[in-house]
Amino acid sequence: MADGARSLGGSRGGSPAASPSLGGRSRPPPPPGHGFRRVTLTKPTFCHCCTDFIWGLAGYQCEVCNFMSHEKCLKHVKIPCSCIAPSLVRVPVAHCFGPPGHYKRKFCTVCRKPLELPAFRCEVCELHVHIDCVPFACSDCRQCHQDGHQDHDTYHHHWREGNLSSNARCEVCKKTCGSSEVLSGMRCEWCGILAHVACFTAVTPECTFGRLRNMILPPNCVRLFSRNFSKMHCFRISESLQTEPDEDDDVDGLTQGSAKDAQISTDSSKQTLKIFDGNDAVKRNQFRLISVPRIAKNEEVVEAALRAYYINDDQQDYELQTFTQQALLSDDIINRNDASEEICPGSVFRESVPEAWIIRAKPKDHEVLRIYPAWLKIGMAYISLRINKESTTRTVIEEVLPLLGKQVECIDNYKLVEVFMGSKQVQRMVLDDQELIINRLKDIRKTSIRQMNQTRFYIVQNTKSVVRVNLFVGGLPPQLSAEDYTNILKEELAIKRNLVSVIHVYSSQGSVVLEVSCFSEAERIYMLIKDTTVNDKQLHAVVLPEVLPAKLPQNSCPLLVFVNPKSGGLKGRDLLHSFRKLLNPHQIFELTNGGPLPGFHTFSRIPCFRVLVCGGDGTVGWVLGALEEIRYKLACSEPSVAILPLGTGNDLGRVLRWGPGYSGEDPYSILISVDEADEVLMDRWTILLDAPEPVENSENGALEPEPPKIVQMNNYCGLGIDAELSLDFHHAREEEPGKFNSRFHNKGVYVKVGLQKISHARNLHKDLKLQVDQVEVELPSIEGLIFINIPSWGSGADLWGSDNDNRFEKPQMDDGLLEVVGVTGVVHMGQVQGGLRSGIRIAQGSYFRITLLKPIPVQVDGEPWIQPPGQIIISAAGPKVHMLKKSKQKQKKVGSTRETRTDSVVTCNILHPPSILDWATNFHVADKDKTMQDTMDIGVLWHHLAIEHWFRAHTTSSDLWEQVVLDTWTNKQ
Repeated sequence: MADGARSLGGSRGGSPAASPSLGGRSRPPPPPGHGFRRVTLTKPTFCHCCTDFIWGLAGYQCEVCNFMSHEKCLKHVKIPCSCIAPSLVRVPVAHCFGPPGHYKRKFCTVCRKPLELPAFRCEVCELHVHIDCVPFACSDCRQCHQDGHQDHDTYHHHWREGNLSSNARCEVCKKTCGSSEVLSGMRCEWCGILAHVACFTAVTPECTFGRLRNMILPPNCVRLFSRNFSKMHCFRISESLQTEPDEDDDVDGLTQGSAKDAQISTDSSKQTLKIFDGNDAVKRNQFRLISVPRIAKNEEVVEAALRAYYINDDQQDYELQTFTQQALLSDDIINRNDASEEICPGSVFRESVPEAWIIRAKPKDHEVLRIYPAWLKIGMAYISLRINKESTTRTVIEEVLPLLGKQVECIDNYKLVEVFMGSKQVQRMVLDDQELIINRLKDIRKTSIRQMNQTRFYIVQNTKSVVRVNLFVGGLPPQLSAEDYTNILKEELAIKRNLVSVIHVYSSQGSVVLEVSCFSEAERIYMLIKDTTVNDKQLHAVVLPEVLPAKLPQNSCPLLVFVNPKSGGLKGRDLLHSFRKLLNPHQIFELTNGGPLPGFHTFSRIPCFRVLVCGGDGTVGWVLGALEEIRYKLACSEPSVAILPLGTGNDLGRVLRWGPGYSGEDPYSILISVDEADEVLMDRWTILLDAPEPVENSENGALEPEPPKIVQMNNYCGLGIDAELSLDFHHAREEEPGKFNSRFHNKGVYVKVGLQKISHARNLHKDLKLQVDQVEVELPSIEGLIFINIPSWGSGADLWGSDNDNRFEKPQMDDGLLEVVGVTGVVHMGQVQGGLRSGIRIAQGSYFRITLLKPIPVQVDGEPWIQPPGQIIISAAGPKVHMLKKSKQKQKKVGSTRETRTDSVVTCNILHPPSILDWATNFHVADKDKTMQDTMDIGVLWHHLAIEHWFRAHTTSSDLWEQVVLDTWTNKQ
């Protein structure tokens, strides 16, 4: 029945989930643990087994997990009940829950009900649960790395039930296996294969990782000693996303969710009771509500209470005890529990019903204990052992070893480990040799009945494991030695040199990698760094995995993914989740959490890998700059870089065919495109800028010259009006960053600031001098000077133009030349954006010297600032970078409905001249229209803005203005 679990095994590889004996004969799977009862249907209901509609007024529903079935389907039910799902997990792996959110047409994996309220979603797998169901979710997440516990090199499919699209098709029978009405169908969370519940057992158990196998970093190639660190830390997920309460503090979650399940009735024949499952729940006031008849026996109430906590044990083994409200509010409630464990047999119905009840397990003299061998990869999963009051940890080991074919003489080489398989954290504790097992089980049940249901005992062989926790520490002063960094960390963090060593130094970035040989010391350093500053700069730390390149498959080329969640329309957060599901989460790095350096360090020993950068042009430049600095330390010194454009302009993404911007495409298709992309070369340029005036030293009064500023350029560099518009946009975004959450909105801001600069004088040529390849170049009357490396500027405009010119070579992004273009002002820029004109071609060369005679706005790849008078030198920056250009694909036809909608929207905006300025000021209204966002090009707006400016200066005829606009729009179409 292991293969019938909702998620088959928290990890790959390993034995079946349950087996009652050592015998080699296969036995029929155990029953799925449901407690079905006939119910009367009051609304349209679908069968969870066959997904068909249940006709008539009766169906069969599981009293624990709400599984609904036809009568004819009962004998075919293979999905186990949620109450036994924890016992079917192969290797326990905790989930990584992000912040609660609203998920449409998704179902809870525990109670199988729709997620109508805010719910949790695992950041690593496809698990969705209600907030109150989180404590009952089993720890069956994907095993994405080796941590020294049941590590396997062979990985099986990781099956997860339900939440498939309605058009999903079974890999075995080719029929539809998904449903939008119920939780149905199975999907492997590694390779993505889909199947019916009745068909997935026919699929070969070994998983090959599917179409993305060459891009995935296999889990057996990643090692991470993660004890003492949460899953959020292990996968480097920003703590700003962790807004949900911890399991320890999740009081309201259980209470509110339980009230939802109980559906408190006004029926006078029923009563609602608070049920606690142990001392821990009482202390935290976490209870479940049940509704039972007022005249009910204790056995009936006990059974209902066990069902509320997803426990399918015999109700004869449990009893209910009462607590008063005063006892519940007492700080010393745990001590009072021991003194008041008197049971009250008979009927629960009484004149004064207690406000709360607690489930207690009846004491036993003998029990059957399941022992799981931790080293087994195939075969049985556990051995059932009968224990009594005298059984200790040592005697249990002595009895188990012969059953496993081991020598009793080697008993000192083994230990018994208690494992609590919580949904958020898997906790392990080694039991003392002389500890009485019966007493230990009693303590666990006293603390929480639910916890006992999620606890296992493993027999583990003693091995001398070497602890190595790698911590990336950034924010340190740059250009120091390893010894200097060690001294700084010893002074600020009091690190212990016998436990901590600096194994890698990135002095130019002020970063180091620490190797810590003690879990507690690693945790202490990690937590202290959050509150530590050096030279008024905040330090930051990232837990890094260790990649084992020797285990990588042949022809493997893993993909290193960088995502900037703040770029463009803030779509990076959804992409982070999608890529973590499709790939190994250890391949995904959030740039706001340490930058690109931790990712490059993690992949530094991989002989061949590719890079995907999700962000704007500025983000791409950031990653390429870090790659240039760390290139000499990489085994793959020239990885190819692909782009998923999330920014506003995305000019480099346009040139490399990745599109003008991400608009919700399927992340799986994006990865396929990256895998099929072609490699091209691109020039990069170094810009050397004079430093500002020397600063007076406060100590001795001497003038201290600052070093020159060095900037890397990929796309273009602008001086004058172009940079001034970028600077105004940058200031507007800093003032109200919350409003800049869409690409269309950002373009509208550019238009607005451009309107304010429309009447600038053309005198930039008087404020600077230009040398190209050591030759002085006379500048025309211009307001902006732009150096372009790629044939796209300002959101896709061709600034150089396509006309043939014998004076210059045809521009290429890898020809070692920059093109120099001038613009006469905002109107000229609008005409270029509209495709009416091109820029003024000035020069083409490989070495440039610009002399600024006064402060001038400068921008490089969208990053603006005011540059003081001095020299600017632009030259080639070392070797060309390898980029990935999307392969040509046949364009999809655009529907006529969408074309008609576009025409009407644009015409509506251009037919009324006064409304253009109003639109530029109040464009946030149009931003809500996605059709306009997808089709309204900013070039059209610039184009009509330029025409309007000319006509308003030369005529007062509104009719003539409207006719020209209509003619221009018709010609452009």
